[in-house]
Amino acid sequence: MKLLFLSVLFCALHMADGYAGPVGEAHRVASNETAKLRDAKHRDVLRITIWYPAAADAIERPLLLGPPDSPVRDVGAVATDAAFSADRARRPVILLSHGLGGTARVMGWFGIAMAREGYIVIAVDHPGSNGIDEMTVAAVILNWDRADDLRAALESVEHDPLIGPRLDLTRLGVAGFSAGGFTALVAGGARVDPSRLERFCTANPDDGVCRPQQELSVTPEQTADAAKQPEIAAELAHAGDDHSIPAIRAIFAMAPALVQALDPASLANLRIPVHIVLGEVDNVAPPATNGLVAAKLIPGAELQQLAGVGHYDFLAACTDAGRKIVPVCHVSVPQIDTHLRTIAAAEIFFGRNLKTPP
Repeated sequence: MKLLFLSVLFCALHMADGYAGPVGEAHRVASNETAKLRDAKHRDVLRITIWYPAAADAIERPLLLGPPDSPVRDVGAVATDAAFSADRARRPVILLSHGLGGTARVMGWFGIAMAREGYIVIAVDHPGSNGIDEMTVAAVILNWDRADDLRAALESVEHDPLIGPRLDLTRLGVAGFSAGGFTALVAGGARVDPSRLERFCTANPDDGVCRPQQELSVTPEQTADAAKQPEIAAELAHAGDDHSIPAIRAIFAMAPALVQALDPASLANLRIPVHIVLGEVDNVAPPATNGLVAAKLIPGAELQQLAGVGHYDFLAACTDAGRKIVPVCHVSVPQIDTHLRTIAAAEIFFGRNLKTPP
């Protein structure tokens, strides 16, 4: 009887936000002062992608990544710049952060699914660590500034005349993959201690997060040289500051990386709901030194472990062409299964924590 009641309640909450129709995609640009330190061309530009419940007559079209004649990833389907749904409801919001070398759109499979559930999803291309622009050593070093990217994006969209009035910022969540999972934890209140990661990697050079990353290989010498630059050194002094976004009520972390760079006491002091989903065969952000560490430290953290799933399984689905030419497209478990299980968990988690007013 209790399970039946909870099921009926969840359905009622879902219907209260009243959406299961087309998804729109919009793009905006904001500025963030620290972006100039991380961007290869020293621009302060922050690109933003928003997925949202669209009008019932919106026409969705496939969203594919890669060469137009041979795309390598199938993100889903969206209606570009479509009108918002006609109900004019204020909707819960999810901030979304990609991993090193990723993009907002490569996590679109997740963002689109959440928008179809009634959320407005705000994602960014993190300066200096995205797959469109040249990546930089500074962006790898100043990883806590990713949380400030999310803050800047939220503030910009909040003041957007078309989208701002649709946001219910009393119901704000954050999600992220890999370095984006780290970003989500920082945005939720975890504190960064770069020296912890340095000590960890000195002792564990073969750990997945310590080995050269295929997206951008950064040596200790490059890190030390960059840290000598006055503007980088000045920003490094703020690593341990509070980079949280206070209104966040729930954190959903997919294969979080760089957990060894987080102060354990700050993880133990988190008091908002956290859900962590891991691939058990992830050798890039090994669960034993990342997600499982966070799950053990964070009070009440929910943990979901997916058998046979690796790190890059959480990117947008590979096409047949992608599986032929992209090495990380070779997976043991079909990506659609991994995505569906992750989406289902997020729907339940965010539904429980964001669908009702605080």
